[in-house]
Amino acid sequence: MNKAAPKKESFEASLETLEDLVRQLESGEKGLEESLEVFEKGITLAKTLTKQLEDAKHKVEVLTQQNGKLGKKPFVEEE
Repeated sequence: MNKAAPKKESFEASLETLEDLVRQLESGEKGLEESLEVFEKGITLAKTLTKQLEDAKHKVEVLTQQNGKLGKKPFVEEE
């Protein structure tokens, strides 16, 4: 049988999952072992989300128009 690859969650769904993991840890209801597992999942998910944000930032930089032409313009974060 041919198994389908797991469907990739959207950024928003992954962020909600991360927020749920944080709530689980903040509740203090889990034991040490289970808390460590939840923490590890959260770290892995946070790294994935950070990568997705960096990829999106890069796309914005590449697709920014300058003088009617597509060109790279640095992404400037507001402080």
